[in-house]
Amino acid sequence: MALPSWLESLKAAQKTCILQDGRRKVHYLFSDGKEMAEEYDAKSHELLVRKWRQKSALGAYGQWQIEVGDPPLPVAGTIQSDFLKESSSNPTFTRKDTKSSFQWRIRNLPYAKEVYSVTVDKKDRCCIIRTTNKKYYKKFSIPDLDRCQLDLNENALSFAHANNTLIVTYQKPKEILSLEEELQRELKSLKTTNEGDVECKTQ
Repeated sequence: MALPSWLESLKAAQKTCILQDGRRKVHYLFSDGKEMAEEYDAKSHELLVRKWRQKSALGAYGQWQIEVGDPPLPVAGTIQSDFLKESSSNPTFTRKDTKSSFQWRIRNLPYAKEVYSVTVDKKDRCCIIRTTNKKYYKKFSIPDLDRCQLDLNENALSFAHANNTLIVTYQKPKEILSLEEELQRELKSLKTTNEGDVECKTQ
């Protein structure tokens, strides 16, 4: 799906918009049945959360898959054996974007910055994090670029390390920035309801 097609599919999706807890929450329902939910800071308009779900072959909705933002905390009362929990010292990988870049934070990585390398694999359309001490390896894609069929650019990639956290940054290409500006204009035209009101779908 090339960039214009992705933008058109966003515009064509059924959208619901609600203002809650200082966040603008937008729900998209696409013609193929997939759902996307986004949350933006109501003041800065920065994307805080993006998640997806779709129905199974039997028509039941699957779990939400987080693309941007922290995974949800376990719901109180759910059955979760303590011995099955991940160790709190394991590396955690989350994506938190800024207006100008895609950004990932990998916490619990105590090694010096010189240990890491972050590269682009154009053939597999992914970024790869490696450590010279063989303690950490991660491949990850950038779905935004895949949806718009944009090539990965090694020069857009950089990283920093502080407080046991590796921060990987990929500068958004101009095509993505233009798309996001257009989408923000589209979202501002939606009728937004406040918390407690009945949610209102697009006209």
